[in-house]
This record gives sequence, C-alpha cells and structure tokens, in this order.
Amino acid sequence: MILKYVVDNSKYENVKQILKEKFQMSDRLVAKLKKYNSLFLNGNATMVNTCVKIGDILECKLDWEEENENIVPRKMELDIVYEDDSMLIVNKEPNIAIHPSCKHFDTSLSNGVRYYFNNIGLNKKIRPVNRLDKDTSGLVIFAKNEYIQECLIKQMKQKIFKKEYIAILDGILDKKSGTIVAPIARKENSIIERCVADDGEYAVTHYKVLNEFATFSLVLFTLETGRTHQIRVHSKYIGHPIICDTLYGNSSNFISRQALHAYKISFIHPISKAFLTFTCNIPDDMKRLVVHLPK
Repeated sequence: MILKYVVDNSKYENVKQILKEKFQMSDRLVAKLKKYNSLFLNGNATMVNTCVKIGDILECKLDWEEENENIVPRKMELDIVYEDDSMLIVNKEPNIAIHPSCKHFDTSLSNGVRYYFNNIGLNKKIRPVNRLDKDTSGLVIFAKNEYIQECLIKQMKQKIFKKEYIAILDGILDKKSGTIVAPIARKENSIIERCVADDGEYAVTHYKVLNEFATFSLVLFTLETGRTHQIRVHSKYIGHPIICDTLYGNSSNFISRQALHAYKISFIHPISKAFLTFTCNIPDDMKRLVVHLPK
C-alpha cells in the first residue's frame, strides 16, 4: 500500500512534519519508513528532513515484508465480510480464540488469517485491531499494515470507532434502556476475571432491550469504553449476567457458550476517509435460542 500526498499547505516545512502532522504517524512508524527506505518525494528516494514546497508529491510505501514465524499458518474457512488493501474484516465464529496460545497454538483466528495472507502473497504481521473473547462471536478487523492499525486504534481512543453487541441476558430488566457507568478492575488473585471496583478503570456501557422472553432478555449494547470483559462484567453488575457466561454467571442448558455477539462496527476508513458500517447476523446457536424461547 502507498500513501500519497500532494503538498497543498505551506505550513509543512519538511517530510517529517507531514508524516507527523498530516498522517499523524508514530515515531516508531516514521523510524521504520526511514529504515526500509520507503519515502519518495517527486518520485525520488528522500529523507525525513528534506524540505518540501507546495506541489511536491510525497509517497510512503508500506509494503515491506515482515516476519510471522510465531504464528503457524493453518487453512481455515474465513467468513470475510470486507477486504481491501488496508484491512480484512472477518465474522469470527464462537469458540475460537483470536490469538495463538498454549491451548490454541495453531487453531486461533490469527492462524487462519496467516494462512490466508500467505495465499494472497501478503507477508505482514497479523494485526487484529479489536479483540473478542474466545467464546464471543462477531466482527474482527485485521489491519494489513502498521499505519492502518495506528489509525484505527487512534479512532478507538477518540471514540470515533463504534462497536455494538447483541447479548441474551438472564432475567427481565426493569429499565428497558440505560447507561451503566461502573469502573472495572482485575479481580484480586485472578489473572482473567474482572470486577466492578472503585479503583478500577472508567467504563461506560449503553444498553437497550430489543425483546423479552419468559426468563431472558435480548439486549443491544453500545460500548463507549473498551475495558476487558466490559459487557460481561456490567451485565453481572446490574444483576442480569449473560446466559452461559460461566465466569460471571451460570452454565445453561440452552447454549454452550456466553450468548454475546459483536454484530456491528463503524469507523472512518483511514485512506478513503469514508464513514463505514459493517454488520453480521447473530450466529445459529443464539438464533436457535431466540427462536425457540417462549415470549
């Protein structure tokens, strides 16, 4: 991928200023552009301290190869929702981890993406932008280079990047919509579990009940912050844990994993600047549960 900019503002004195202010690149990425000789001004290789003038054409080539030896490629059926030169968006099935680990050395989603990247000749690191728990299904973005990853993470911090989830909660909520503001911290003596705590990180979750059944509620969640296990912790906090969330609630005879699905994402494309929205239907296990639940 090549970033291209025709200098149209006299405030930019040199190449580095454009990289830092126009493209908002990190120092680490600017250093890599220098290392891989990936900067060109008017078609000629250039340095970051080269002066620029209006009408100059700056190109940044982001196509250098990267090692991926820590992720074993594995053929996998990927449900690809969208793809271009910048990113790959996948609808992740439940019960699959995003990252390899001791238990999922070659069966994670990243292993499947690595295999796919190899097939299309893309020798880049695997860079998931948003992360889902193993048992949570839904949309995951993989950036195809470091610049795209930086841009999307910056949008998350600026609350431009929007994430919406659908979950099935235990019980009937008294308030059919609202906002949960409750700080989240790691639970004492636990590596994985989180809890609401006064000294935790600020966390805000908006919710709206979509439908109600005999003992369950179908709920839409919109995240304002992105803390680990945020929806799961906040659902427990209001007394209605996600069904079959065995870490924060109880097991269930209706479904074999937490009934949580990342169904919608919205963001500004870092290159085209278009505002994009992607959705994916809830998976079969949640769909079967909703269809067969008595109202």
